[in-house]
Amino acid sequence: MYGGIFLYPNNAAMPNGKLRLLYECNPATFIMEQAGGTATDGTQNILDIQPQTIHDRSQIFLGAKDEIDELLRYLKEN
Repeated sequence: MYGGIFLYPNNAAMPNGKLRLLYECNPATFIMEQAGGTATDGTQNILDIQPQTIHDRSQIFLGAKDEIDELLRYLKEN
């Protein structure tokens, strides 16, 4: 069953990502984990990131756990 992945990666203009960690990434990750999914910034779980400021930003990949695991394997290999 394909659930899809929501991707909001960084780019040259926003090297740390565009979404705010505390206002957007953390709430979305919390809801996704309650539904059995997960979210990552490509290296760690979003909820494990310790913010330095209230406006810290992050890239985010949200989705079903098995699909995020597959994405992380791909990112690790490339």
